[in-house]
Amino acid sequence: MNILIFAGTTEGRNLAQYLGRCQIFCHVCVATEYGEALIEESEYLKVHTGRLMADEMAQFIQKEQIDFVVDATHPYAVAVSENIVWACREKNVFYQRLLRSSISIDEKEDNIIFADSVEEAAEFLKTTSGNILVTTGSKELSKFTVIEDYQERIYARVLSTPEVVKACVQTGITGNHLICMQGPFSKEMNVATMHQVNAVYLVTKESGKAGGFEEKIHAAKEAGVKIVLIGRPKQEEGLPLEQVKKMILEKEGKKARHQICFVGIGMGDRNNITLEALEAVKAADVLIGAKRMLETFSYLNLPSFCEYRAETIAGYIENHPEYEKVAILLSGDPGFYSGAKKLLGYLKGQTICTYPGISSVVAFCAKLKTSWDDVKLLSLHGRGQNIIYSLREYGKVFALIGKKDGIAEVCKKLLEYGMEDTKISVGESLSYPKERIVSGSPKELAEMEFAPLSVILLERKKEDLTVTHGIADEEFLRDKVPMTKEEIRSISLSKLRLKKDSIVYDIGAGTGSVSIEMALQANEGSVYAIEKKKEAVDLILKNKRKFAAENLEVIEGLAPEALFPLPAPTHAFIGGSSGNMREILKILLEKNKNIRVVVNAIAAETIAETVNCLKELPFVEEEIAEVCIGKSKKAGSYHMMMGLNPVFIFSFTGGEEN
Repeated sequence: MNILIFAGTTEGRNLAQYLGRCQIFCHVCVATEYGEALIEESEYLKVHTGRLMADEMAQFIQKEQIDFVVDATHPYAVAVSENIVWACREKNVFYQRLLRSSISIDEKEDNIIFADSVEEAAEFLKTTSGNILVTTGSKELSKFTVIEDYQERIYARVLSTPEVVKACVQTGITGNHLICMQGPFSKEMNVATMHQVNAVYLVTKESGKAGGFEEKIHAAKEAGVKIVLIGRPKQEEGLPLEQVKKMILEKEGKKARHQICFVGIGMGDRNNITLEALEAVKAADVLIGAKRMLETFSYLNLPSFCEYRAETIAGYIENHPEYEKVAILLSGDPGFYSGAKKLLGYLKGQTICTYPGISSVVAFCAKLKTSWDDVKLLSLHGRGQNIIYSLREYGKVFALIGKKDGIAEVCKKLLEYGMEDTKISVGESLSYPKERIVSGSPKELAEMEFAPLSVILLERKKEDLTVTHGIADEEFLRDKVPMTKEEIRSISLSKLRLKKDSIVYDIGAGTGSVSIEMALQANEGSVYAIEKKKEAVDLILKNKRKFAAENLEVIEGLAPEALFPLPAPTHAFIGGSSGNMREILKILLEKNKNIRVVVNAIAAETIAETVNCLKELPFVEEEIAEVCIGKSKKAGSYHMMMGLNPVFIFSFTGGEEN
């Protein structure tokens, strides 16, 4: 497809450069050498300079075999657009008008005077006094010469080209009444210019967002200047820049090249965002994020997509090639419990940059005047975390909450595990108008209500925790329930090879001594103690509270039936099978074919059944250790060794032999 763009506006130049980056060749027509200088010619962009009449346009279309024309001329260049339409009809080629985004103006605004034409604006200004800043260009500047003392009253802001300056001088606008600059201009620049020329009136056209019209309106209000607005000549039909981009890409069968920015916006208030991140937001073609994040930047009037799910966001970007620069808004910092990690998996192959933000942990600790370099960082928002063990180990824990009753749940958990001495600080709706910071004990805060958008800092004296297995038998609450002895636990746990995040079954858990030790070692994972006897279940729960094993869940029931609803395990310890060893091992393999298993057996029948299972089921790395423990017993001044029942310790891993 041979494309021709009449690029008389910022949007036209943006379209041409965008197509060039997408490696789509196009011809670009500009009226002046100045317009040519604004577009960098490349192997994909051929720039043609000079004003063309209708017949010359038709000849050019025929010569270059053009079949798709984009009219991106200025909204006020009515005659030029009419010539382009005529030429396209004459040569039977596709014509597409590119619309400039307009700004909604309330006609009841006190400081705006509406005029249908430049002549009408000049007639109105004849009846006024005070300096006038004219920003409508040099072509129609002569129409303002009907104003008495126009050479003293009028200040013209025009392009800085020799032909423009010459035209202004011939009109009689010279010296410091002639301001030669290239726009669009910021609000601050407009205010400064109005103050510099002591303007009472600003003459402008509705040049749209890209033309800096919005900045002029805001600047005039701030400077106390009245606006003389020359309305658009007609209501146009066409497509905005984004839709024209999409149309051409689809016709060319090209995929867009997105520039995706993960932008950390801080806690929510836009004053918390870094200047670098704010510039990335302003430069974006579209903003993506949750509702409250998009609301923070609604004043920018950028296209937006309200979404937080990674897969949906990736699909939206794929289906909207017209948005080259995408800003994905993430609360706090993208590197701290944000959606950035998951998004990266869906956006492979895209160009991605990350702008860090001020995270809630940094801001909250600053407000509390405490450091955060010794804090354990957690998120309780939609995920399981062993907050009790972390508090015992670190003594200082920060957590994101994310649900209405989250603070109450933490308080009740602390009370359940005997940690009522914990100091809790809650930060609610940080940076928002309803921000609240409350400190107290678990008992004091348990009945209070807090917004879901809250964070907590827990502080208490950290414990001197043992890092190896080997809790003394006397430490466990036992009653009359059988218990795996300390030495056997130590050997069995070493054979199990647990990791910090392991998911473990303890089948036939008894007092829960093995479960407790596993839970303390796999403190970032989960342990499921399966026990059929009610008195043993009650005992495990008591030991759970005593040792603060928050990540231990007790399941009352008989294996293998009790195993079905549980998540897939990485490890399993079998201390009692109730004669169901084969069925239990089969279920474990179905849940995880690479599971690591340790079995303790005393009875000859259990030993024989386990050996047969190892012969028939796909297990490798098989080891059998017969352990005979003798423990001393004091008899007067002597120590006599008393033998315990020998225990067979089986250890093996799921998998086929090579």
